[in-house]
Amino acid sequence: MKSHDDAVTQMLRDDPDMALDYLRTAFDELDEEGGESAFLMALRHVVEARGGMAEVAERAQVSRESLYRALSPKGNPTLSTMTAVIKATGIHFHDLTHHAP
Repeated sequence: MKSHDDAVTQMLRDDPDMALDYLRTAFDELDEEGGESAFLMALRHVVEARGGMAEVAERAQVSRESLYRALSPKGNPTLSTMTAVIKATGIHFHDLTHHAP
């Protein structure tokens, strides 16, 4: 039986267009209780689906260890790290704040 995380990651691999909506929803809920850790987990799922930690860390020019730490439930990434990681997944930070018409 697959874990929830594995199932979500596989779903994002199978439907790459879903990643933006998935991250946008998590971003919209940042102000709710647990929203920050939920956003980091959603970003982690997208990172795993878009090549994995090592590959995305390389594209974002951060160490793999730093990326794991930043995207952990207790992570506290800088804005520049988050922006670089989001961009390395092929999504632009700007796209999280603007909904399609």
